[in-house]
Amino acid sequence: MGKSLSRQISEYAVKLKYEDLPKEVIQAVKRFLYDSIGCAYGGYRTKDVNILRDLYKNMGGAAESTLIGFGDKLPAVNSSLINSLMIRALDFNDIYWKEDPSHPSDLIPAALAAGEMLNTSMEEVITAIVLAYEFEERLCEFAVPGIRERKWHHATLTQFVSPIVAGKLLGLDVDQMVNAIGISGSHNYTIGCPTAGKLTMMKNTVDPFAVQSGVLAAIMAKNGYTGTEAVFEGKEGFMDCFFGWDAKDQKLNLVKMKGRESLDEWKWDIEKLTGNLGNGFKILECGMKAFPTEALTHSHITATLNAVVRNKITYDKIESVTVTTIARACDILFDSHKYHPESRETADHSLPYCIAAALVDHKVTTQSFSEEKMKDPRIWEVITKIKGEASSEFEKMFPEKQPSKIVIKTIDGKEFSEYLEYPKGDPREPMTSEDLENKFNALSSELLSSKQQNEIKKMIFSCEKMFVRDFMNRLIIKE
Repeated sequence: MGKSLSRQISEYAVKLKYEDLPKEVIQAVKRFLYDSIGCAYGGYRTKDVNILRDLYKNMGGAAESTLIGFGDKLPAVNSSLINSLMIRALDFNDIYWKEDPSHPSDLIPAALAAGEMLNTSMEEVITAIVLAYEFEERLCEFAVPGIRERKWHHATLTQFVSPIVAGKLLGLDVDQMVNAIGISGSHNYTIGCPTAGKLTMMKNTVDPFAVQSGVLAAIMAKNGYTGTEAVFEGKEGFMDCFFGWDAKDQKLNLVKMKGRESLDEWKWDIEKLTGNLGNGFKILECGMKAFPTEALTHSHITATLNAVVRNKITYDKIESVTVTTIARACDILFDSHKYHPESRETADHSLPYCIAAALVDHKVTTQSFSEEKMKDPRIWEVITKIKGEASSEFEKMFPEKQPSKIVIKTIDGKEFSEYLEYPKGDPREPMTSEDLENKFNALSSELLSSKQQNEIKKMIFSCEKMFVRDFMNRLIIKE
């Protein structure tokens, strides 16, 4: 193969400079940063965030970086975990889904934490965030079929990217970056169960753990620690262990294996991981979320809302709802636990619950998953009328499209149908500046005045000449 995959990645990452970034890429970073900070404010009072915050505050340690909103100063390794969980807690942050799904913004705290350690410029942070999106998204296309279809979680991908992001801010050279990837990539493989069946707080925490580990790996490499270079293609490396690769002869070894949905030919697309680096930027292909729910629910929620709002359908007039979707959406979102969700984490991954909330309230917001709403008898009255059907035709269209067909039958014998191929927030139908501002303000309304909201928005969209410590201090909530 010549140079190892981790070395090819490291050479590109170390070489990339802020001056190499087109204006539209810099603007995209700011949009995702604005969206992510809003999501972090939304997660400010969640139970999982505050459990971890209390644990790490009690541990103490060097005051290296700041918790978003709270203002606590903690070791960078620890703040990266908590800040990442804040962004992730409501399942409202960005989404990229090809062979695998992922949320590249989970990695933004790795850049902020490592940058704050040295008080780098925000230009350097922006560059590191570009790398986060570049390699997280490339890894989502690397395994064919994706590692999720092989029953593993996409946090397994994040473990390879977080040391790149943190290492860029710490000024690692190529050899150190290779070591950092090898350190983190040797011990953070995540099984798929956090997003299967009855969900718990771990659903939103596995990616932040991979972010935290990458920050630690970058610091270790900076101090001379070594890691496996051939962590991707070597003997018993990532590709070898996940099948479809001949590590001895360094070539593809296609293997027929039964995955989550079907019998597939497992392989690797190396060109998607390292080909054409520098020719375009993957961040421009990433989507945002219009709803605080699992990504595959979005087309279906939008189609449902279109039907009930346009036709003024109330929940008590509904006889049945049929959702036609792809097989993996049925597997993730329609299993038996999803008809009886007992936690926010399970409810926002339950398509029956999300559709029921849309039918009852004609909207889906963060409040749709509150303890009070989950006790709403109207939800439980209508949820049993919702069923999912997998479509082989739709499966062929995914992931280029995320097709949804909703058929609502009412008790008076009428039928209403809606069809969509991709949701709001997809790069083909992007969130507008107004959409983003409304989302940010809704998520932060209990914490910030309208003046503070405007000040933070202005700061984020002109942050390139700031330094990280000043940036983080301005995000602190002033009670």
